[in-house]
Amino acid sequence: MKNALGNIMQQAQKMQEDLKKAQEELNSMQVMGESGGGLVTILMTGKREARKVTIDPSLIGEDKDMLEDLVAAAINDAVNKVAKMKKEKMADVTAGLPIPPGFQLPF
Repeated sequence: MKNALGNIMQQAQKMQEDLKKAQEELNSMQVMGESGGGLVTILMTGKREARKVTIDPSLIGEDKDMLEDLVAAAINDAVNKVAKMKKEKMADVTAGLPIPPGFQLPF
């Protein structure tokens, strides 16, 4: 019984270390969101911080509403890519662990 508890504690500690490492890796990663076939791009970190917005010069002076929609779409694309990246990374870290469906880890 004592060894079983010790093994569980070791596994929990290793998982905690793995989660921390994964979170640090995710936060340093970057994704590129885009819209309009690449006319508007957003560079975003794993922390969902926008680092750079690029707007093709052909859109400058065009319809303001369209440009605003393209920027919003590029941001949403980047946010969705960050979420997908995090989900994939967490699947790697938690592979083989009996985590209940719908359980959200702290990031």
